[in-house]
Amino acid sequence: MVDLRQLRLDDARALLEHSGQSLPDSQTNATVYLQAVIDKLSELSLKDPLTGLSNRRYFQSILLREIEMVARSGETALLLMLDIDHFKSVNDQHGHPAGDAVLQVVAKTLAGCVRPMDTVARFGGEEFVIILPSCQGQYGHQVAERIRETVSALRIQLNSGATLRVTISIGGAFAPRWVRSTSELWIDRADIELYRAKSEGRNRVCIETQPMLAVSAEEKNLLFGPLSLGDPAWIESIANDGSTGSSGSVMNRLN
Repeated sequence: MVDLRQLRLDDARALLEHSGQSLPDSQTNATVYLQAVIDKLSELSLKDPLTGLSNRRYFQSILLREIEMVARSGETALLLMLDIDHFKSVNDQHGHPAGDAVLQVVAKTLAGCVRPMDTVARFGGEEFVIILPSCQGQYGHQVAERIRETVSALRIQLNSGATLRVTISIGGAFAPRWVRSTSELWIDRADIELYRAKSEGRNRVCIETQPMLAVSAEEKNLLFGPLSLGDPAWIESIANDGSTGSSGSVMNRLN
């Protein structure tokens, strides 16, 4: 991750050029130029330098945003965790440059299998994550299977002339609807499914059963509607309870 506080302008420019980032002409207005440098550095700090995918930091921010969205809207969202099978043997037999090449090809493949609204990130090592918002169960399975089949069909050409084939295991979990969960719990559930895919033979997809939960409009209001002193339901509960806003009057409204 780029530490913006430790960079001088020359260092920042060199870093961006090395990363293939384009900058305005140096004769541009100084304020505009500096803002462009800052924007590019900020963007770079959210990218994985090897694969060009989003990094773990950006993934975590999107995951938290999606949890909030699912809690408020009740829309379904799926988290996929993906792990390249037997990746260590690639590094051991062909060297780390070959492993890097495999990661880059797989990363590009993953990005090409999803929608623009989805988030694909490198989670660490040979592990990737994908967030699929507004994703129904059947569609999520289709995407995961398409990814698995596409990766298994790859023929990765190495600089040595060798050709590699790899497979990928995928685990998935849906965010609980109408519940403000945590990113740790969601990741843990997806990771359990990934472990199941690995233990059942690898090169397969395991996604937990989508929980069926129906919430009425009234229940949504109880979950997310603010208790206002001007709310007729609040006033009615006070009148019936004979109190002035005690916890009992709140319970009358909730019941």
